[in-house]
Amino acid sequence: MKPEVTTTTMTTRDTDNNNTEENMGGLTPRVSKKARTEHHEQDGIPIPDFHDSDHIQLTSHPDAFGVDPVPISWGHPDPRVRGPVICTVTHSSQRNAIGAHQGSYCIYTGLAVAANKLDPNYVPDLSLTSPVFPIGPHPAWSDPKKIGSIDPFGHIVTQCYGDWLEKGWDIRPTIAVTKAHIDLPECREGVASGRLIPDGKILLSSGQSVVAKAAIEPVWYLPEIARRFQTTETHLRHSIFRMTNGMYPELITRPDIKIFLPPIGGLTIYIWGDPATIPDEDIELTCRVHDECNGSDVFGSDICTCRPYLTHAIEECIKTAQRGGCGIVIYYRKEGRSLGEVTKYLVYNTRKRQEGGDSADRYFRCTEQVAGVQDTRFQALMPDPLHFLGVTKIHNFISMSDMKYNAIVSTGIQIVNRVEIPPEMVPEDAMVEITAKVFHGYNAGKAYQGIDEEELKKTKGREYGYDKNTTASDEDDDGKAQV
Repeated sequence: MKPEVTTTTMTTRDTDNNNTEENMGGLTPRVSKKARTEHHEQDGIPIPDFHDSDHIQLTSHPDAFGVDPVPISWGHPDPRVRGPVICTVTHSSQRNAIGAHQGSYCIYTGLAVAANKLDPNYVPDLSLTSPVFPIGPHPAWSDPKKIGSIDPFGHIVTQCYGDWLEKGWDIRPTIAVTKAHIDLPECREGVASGRLIPDGKILLSSGQSVVAKAAIEPVWYLPEIARRFQTTETHLRHSIFRMTNGMYPELITRPDIKIFLPPIGGLTIYIWGDPATIPDEDIELTCRVHDECNGSDVFGSDICTCRPYLTHAIEECIKTAQRGGCGIVIYYRKEGRSLGEVTKYLVYNTRKRQEGGDSADRYFRCTEQVAGVQDTRFQALMPDPLHFLGVTKIHNFISMSDMKYNAIVSTGIQIVNRVEIPPEMVPEDAMVEITAKVFHGYNAGKAYQGIDEEELKKTKGREYGYDKNTTASDEDDDGKAQV
């Protein structure tokens, strides 16, 4: 199929609802399709076309991207019928996905090529990379309403498409599955205090815990992403194109290409216990879905509850696994509510400098003042890795978030118990956060009952005195501020 793309400015029409869209800077979608040129051997696998990486093709020009895309049938239970995701530079004419592998890190591969440290035509050797434990298949894998933001076959590329790889196709995994030992100071302290009891299998005497884990890159099926955000696919494409300053012209010019690998952070799944027990509703399952907070998770900043809640969840996962169940922590790269760390720090400054100081009753207002929105995580895509693992019932959900809870149960997963963070684990400066969240709808549990408007107004955070007048000791003999 060759794209017919004009270079004159014209208005595109939303084919989902027939509403006229604004001018998109001269980019127009292909309006007709030519018959696909078939190049198959007897086994039905297309013969790969190889692109000269030294020749630059602009994807906004005709015949430059996905001229003959490999068909993909998202949601088909058979990966061979579904088809592989082709999003490498090797087969530009046969690509069936927009974007690039490695999420936001794809830029660093460009730097590696620019520094002559990486051959742009290099194809990875995947012979020893297969998962060290099995995941799936599960019924949810063939339901786009349950999995639309990751490729459920992304970890078994060598198994499903080995014959493609043998023919020279460059097909990359988007999921990697391995095992590790986790060494946390909180777990070592838990063993020393007797809060955690080593068993030699799940938890070692050193305080290390043994986990299985999977790293996942996002793979979006755009029609399903649009459905979850209650918009049209055309509007979704236009919005992403606009807010990335036109980074992906194919979002506009190629509405027939439905797969998008966005330049965002992925997620990691950590599992304590036997992953094979996860789909069994009779076996206890403890779970936390955690959104990245570098300041707290890594460096221990006490303005929020992120690290304490995360480590509490890990301890509960360990205990569940020791009881014969399974524990899961899903760690999303959604720094600063997906607004980024710079925005988060700007919000911190606003909170501390506002009249009256850092106050729970103005907690969310400060984020809106800086970012224009309270939160861009939304959680509509969040349950997908749970369905990837085959989760249908969570016995202990280590979260107070109403957004996460609602997103999960709306996809058919049952949650039995919601577990709040123990009050003694909440840092003093984080009382602003926890008070504001509970007042505005977070699950209070038994520990946080009685948070009313009066409590909201009187809860204050630490003061830093950022804007106090210069003191005499900071001035020189002429009365001028020292630099």
